[in-house]
Amino acid sequence: MPEIIEVEYYRRAAEAAVGRTVAQVHAPDDWFIKGGADADALGLALDGRTAAGVRRVGKLLMIDFGDPGSSPSAVLGLRFGMTGRLVVDDHAVIEKLEYSSAREAPEWRRFELGFADGGTLAIVDPRRLGGVELDPDVSQLGPDAYGLRTGQLAGALEGSRTALKARLLDQRRVAGLGNLLVDEILWRSGLDPAREAGSLSTAEQERLAEAVCTTVDELAERGGSHTGDLHVARVRGGSCPRDGELLDRRTFGGRTTYSCPRHQR
Repeated sequence: MPEIIEVEYYRRAAEAAVGRTVAQVHAPDDWFIKGGADADALGLALDGRTAAGVRRVGKLLMIDFGDPGSSPSAVLGLRFGMTGRLVVDDHAVIEKLEYSSAREAPEWRRFELGFADGGTLAIVDPRRLGGVELDPDVSQLGPDAYGLRTGQLAGALEGSRTALKARLLDQRRVAGLGNLLVDEILWRSGLDPAREAGSLSTAEQERLAEAVCTTVDELAERGGSHTGDLHVARVRGGSCPRDGELLDRRTFGGRTTYSCPRHQR
């Protein structure tokens, strides 16, 4: 959290930056700047540049700077980790993220662009798990989870003995899915997160790909990755909303995982 749904919300909000010129780059936290750059490098690359477009791959949000219709002269990549929120013109796109703090603190404003018209675009991140990067490499990201096709999913799973949950969390295989969405998707598709990823039949791959697309679409309409049917039961001692079975609580890919031992096979 935020997952692909939340970052897509951020992308839409960041469209407000298109056509605006950067007048100031405020990057007080060197640790938050990735890819070997520093605050001075960000300033040199972005100051005086005009935002030409906004795009997203998985959980990575990118702002292109340069002339519309031509190759960007600079690309700013924004990653939000577990607690990063985008604030555009002092409007928080999401007021509070699941599992984040309800407090506000000035030092959590890790990065900010000030525009010539007086507006701003900023990342607020209590835990500092996100980051900004110039010209991020997207070649290592898998296919985007929005509109994921069965063939793309089959390629991501083929031959893997890794647990299915961990494989789906790997952004190099499928870009955009996080802990809450993967639990919801596997619960809906009736697949055990402990299954070897490469063990799925063609029919199971098709069922899973459909569940990825429908779950992302439906939860985006509901308001976020935390609005799944399973979510309210993701607590110790929680029971499956479908059949009432006590949920298993395990760890895959370093993430706490809830699943139903009865219908997820």
